[in-house]
Amino acid sequence: MPRVVVVSPPFMSHARPLSVLAGALGLQGADVHFACAPAFEDLARQEGVGFVPLSVTRNANTGVAEATQQDAQEAARLREFLDATREGAVSALLAQARHRRADMLADPDGVFDALRSIDRELRPDWYVVDQLSYPVTLALHCLGLPYASFCPGHPSYVLADPDALFGVPYDWPDVLRPAPGRLRELRTAARQNDEAFTALFEAFARRRAPSRPAPGRAFALSSPHAVVHAYPPFPWLPKPPQGPARLFTGHMAADPDPLGAEWEARLRRLRGNGGRLVLVALGTFLSARDDVLRTIVTGLLDGTRDASVVVAAGERTAALADLAGDRVEVARSVPQRALLDHVDAMVHHGGGNSFTECLRAGVPAVVLPFSSDQFSVARDAERSGAGVVLDPNALSPDEVPAALETVWATLEPRVSALAESVGQHGPRWAAGELLAAMGARVSRT
Repeated sequence: MPRVVVVSPPFMSHARPLSVLAGALGLQGADVHFACAPAFEDLARQEGVGFVPLSVTRNANTGVAEATQQDAQEAARLREFLDATREGAVSALLAQARHRRADMLADPDGVFDALRSIDRELRPDWYVVDQLSYPVTLALHCLGLPYASFCPGHPSYVLADPDALFGVPYDWPDVLRPAPGRLRELRTAARQNDEAFTALFEAFARRRAPSRPAPGRAFALSSPHAVVHAYPPFPWLPKPPQGPARLFTGHMAADPDPLGAEWEARLRRLRGNGGRLVLVALGTFLSARDDVLRTIVTGLLDGTRDASVVVAAGERTAALADLAGDRVEVARSVPQRALLDHVDAMVHHGGGNSFTECLRAGVPAVVLPFSSDQFSVARDAERSGAGVVLDPNALSPDEVPAALETVWATLEPRVSALAESVGQHGPRWAAGELLAAMGARVSRT
């Protein structure tokens, strides 16, 4: 079996599914090392694979973005991003585009040299790299090393055609479609980033690997061998370019994921005080939007008598402590994947992990997208019947219980069918298919 190095950026929402894939490859017999920032070594240990310290970007998120050790500039950028989310969808995406342009290719020489050293030491047969780790993909391309791409979010992160632009949703939920002028503004900013990033890629490749083929359009650079999508293969998704094997895993959640005695006791208490149980989690960055969390919880408390709530509040736990009570558990972090097997609905931000984990567990959702690919994911949730989408910045307390009644009354059968389909794949399936695809396409002397 091959030796494989799985490279992850230092973000928990990326590192966790990649570590699960690393573990699944190991269970298939591969010799696997997980390469990430030192703070993520525990993920490798949990999955029973080797670990290689590797930092591929200046910023990080070890589980709660506000609590992660960041330098002053990165902390300021996080605050600017959170402020932009309050202004609406396009403002948030424009802020992300500005940040992307300011930090497009952080330390490409350092990443190139570090990967070359890892390759000389471990001699892997091939790599797996996060699609959003552009310096790593560029380095592997320039070094001529075989790799598979892992797409952690919406499949449109792998650009499907020349008109697609990274940072512009492929489609929008009905309640969040921007005005034409604002959409043009966003597309202009994204196109400028596309051109600038491609120029940086070309200049680096000319300098460090002049004999290698040009990398081409930067945001479109991905493996010519295999791309793993942690997502279901919905028929309406943009058609990907021809060439690599496309592996749609449906989800990337470890199985089993036990709940633990402490959380079992908490859920028993909540169930006893309110029949249905709702999980509320807005992700590791957006838990900072405690204004939205408060609106959700107060809406559920005031609008229903038969529902209890678990809230992942991150660093805003103290700010929301007054909500805690017989029907509300406020926690800094929650075992989301384990909890989903025990709740009746989830309110989330449209993150790829939350969306696919809900599908795996057969849990309907209310989706409140703020940024990134969340608008594309929310549109798929809406279109597939997996959830109802609301505008987080225009949210009123009474909308939340009304949306939940809709998902419970009309969407549960559709979500059950989706769960059956999604459950046929997952990380073990992905590992087997990836090993077969890379084995058929890659030979290394």
